[in-house]
Amino acid sequence: MNGFNERGGRELRNRFPNLAISQAQDALWVTINRPGDRNSLDSETIAQLQAQLEVAEASGVRAIVYQGSGEKYFIGGADGVEMYRLCPDEARGFSVRIQRLFNRMERSPLLLIAAIDGLCFGGGLEFALACDLRVASDGSRLGLPEVKLGIIPGGGGTQRLPRVVGFGRAVEMILCGRLHPAHDALEMGLVHAVVPATQLVNWAAEMVARVNAIPAFAFAAAKRAVYGSRSLPLEAGLGLEADRFAECFAENYFADRVREQLADGRLQSTRETHTEREVGEHGDV
Repeated sequence: MNGFNERGGRELRNRFPNLAISQAQDALWVTINRPGDRNSLDSETIAQLQAQLEVAEASGVRAIVYQGSGEKYFIGGADGVEMYRLCPDEARGFSVRIQRLFNRMERSPLLLIAAIDGLCFGGGLEFALACDLRVASDGSRLGLPEVKLGIIPGGGGTQRLPRVVGFGRAVEMILCGRLHPAHDALEMGLVHAVVPATQLVNWAAEMVARVNAIPAFAFAAAKRAVYGSRSLPLEAGLGLEADRFAECFAENYFADRVREQLADGRLQSTRETHTEREVGEHGDV
């Protein structure tokens, strides 16, 4: 996937026809490209997004930035035209499939950014909640309006939204089904930033650049530990943190940085550093 030559781009278009994919800054920029269907998530698009994520992880990129085609919708929910035909058993299957995608996104070692421009509701907001960072244009509106249509969120919204904005805010959003302006979403912590639409790409690119400066193994370990806090009791979460912390010491990165800072005087210490091994084992952060 590195390089995206003409042949590679054609192969990607054939494999992922509902996605427009480009590469820059060691990141993939993935556009959900169903403008005639509000960029909604049907079963085929869900499958393409999951397969594309796995391709991205194997390619060496560090991040994926997700966008929606056009200026009106980021993702206009799951595909209602597909869903209205479903019986209860089929509806449960659809819910499980979309939840599986979002769970897989959370487990990814990559940085996932939702660059939201326009309407982001239902399955679109649930998609954004499965990303690590969310930035919205100042004209965007976000929410979970499913109850107004006689259903409830089925892609994890009832579970992830309270963990992001708190129980009280989530109850109001889910039970009333109101869409919130971007600045309200920022105030409640639903998005990390609100910028003019022309600055969405710049904001996302800055986040990608920051991650590119971080060792990939450390980023992945930190992400896994942080997300563990959402589902594990404190004691188990602390154990997960200790395990991921220990894994970082299998790499030389930290020890090498400490040695460099001791050598050039940036790091001062009263501790004797007789050997490189001692610095690697005991150097202060």
